[in-house]
Amino acid sequence: MAASVFLTVNGKQCEVEAAAGTPLLTILRNSLGLNGPKYGCGLGACGACTVLLDGKAARSCVVSVEAAGRCKNIVTLEGLSPDGSDPVQKAMVTAQAAQCGYCLNGMVMTLRAFLDAVPNPDEKALQEALRYNLCRCGTHVEIMRAARIAAGLEQEEER
Repeated sequence: MAASVFLTVNGKQCEVEAAAGTPLLTILRNSLGLNGPKYGCGLGACGACTVLLDGKAARSCVVSVEAAGRCKNIVTLEGLSPDGSDPVQKAMVTAQAAQCGYCLNGMVMTLRAFLDAVPNPDEKALQEALRYNLCRCGTHVEIMRAARIAAGLEQEEER
């Protein structure tokens, strides 16, 4: 049976109808039309569906909409910086980190949450932060370069 759930997504209040246990990802994509978070594995293992729940990275495919409703703010890629001016987003463009782009949502959102929590990480900490985000295209080198740029460990010059 569906019930009303109130969410704050990207700073906007919304009410959705959802059956108990519905994954937040389903609501974000199908009910709210937000396509930043991707359906990857459905098990919380790949990171493609990552969003920020009250500033912390979370896999939206394994978070129920009821649990998400207890959060003050849900941020998707669309709400991170609508004009693409977030330093993590800019670094991904500078480093040409996207090939197919499917994993990029998770990489950006995970890195954003990490840099908010740890503003001056070293290389090893960046690697650990992104360790559980999977990329099938093999752009890990470019993604790590983008992470270093966003963290201020490498220059932003275009290649």
